[in-house]
Amino acid sequence: MIIGIIPARYGSTRYPGKPLIDIKGKTMIQRVYEQATKATCLSEVIVATDDVRILEHVESFGGKAVMTHPDHPSGTDRCWEAYLNVRGKGQGAEGNTYHTPTMPNDYIINIQGDEPFVAPEQIDELGAMLDGSVELASQMIPVTDAELLFDIGEAKVIINEHFEAIYFSRQVIPYLKGVDPQEWHKHHTYYRQVGMYAYRADILEKITRLPVSPLEKAESLEQLRWLQNGFKIKMGLTTYESHCIDTPEDVEKILPFIQ
Repeated sequence: MIIGIIPARYGSTRYPGKPLIDIKGKTMIQRVYEQATKATCLSEVIVATDDVRILEHVESFGGKAVMTHPDHPSGTDRCWEAYLNVRGKGQGAEGNTYHTPTMPNDYIINIQGDEPFVAPEQIDELGAMLDGSVELASQMIPVTDAELLFDIGEAKVIINEHFEAIYFSRQVIPYLKGVDPQEWHKHHTYYRQVGMYAYRADILEKITRLPVSPLEKAESLEQLRWLQNGFKIKMGLTTYESHCIDTPEDVEKILPFIQ
């Protein structure tokens, strides 16, 4: 079984109440939810929130939502609590002690709650990678210009011959000696991470118990904690771009994508 979970916090430093903003007649969280439910690989879609306003709104348009603790450090941790609720192993944000899931081959896809136009086909691409042996999975797209390559807001990834991540960095990796940096993308295939994370349930339990690692702290990239602790992240190629909303100004940028 593959469960789609959409973490949706009400509090945001740059954009409080972001999940409930209106985008041409529908809230952002409703748009994300409706896109996710079109993915054929998902057995169900759940919004994991820390605010009753979001919970009630999701239920008002017929969606499923669960309450989670307000102090989760990441969407990964929120996904774990929501999964336990779905599996009947926990009781929401009440501080219960949870137990290991009885279905370790379940997968959870963490669908970003700030991407209102996430493509169902992209979710299905990720779902097709989850064969039971994969511990963690994500997606990547080739970098086609120097501006994106040197954007520290974009996480770059290098992979091994099995399409498993070796390292993620905000800096450009690898360095090309003797080549003009503005031409690097023409001489080497660079990839940047896009899209979502998928976790096998038993692995999700383990990674949520890990302390922050030195590499994660240095780059501010959560996935480095997993790599540094020996977990494998399978990477899949995609052609779908991510269109996130982090600030009010970003709303105007994504309006052309509304059909």
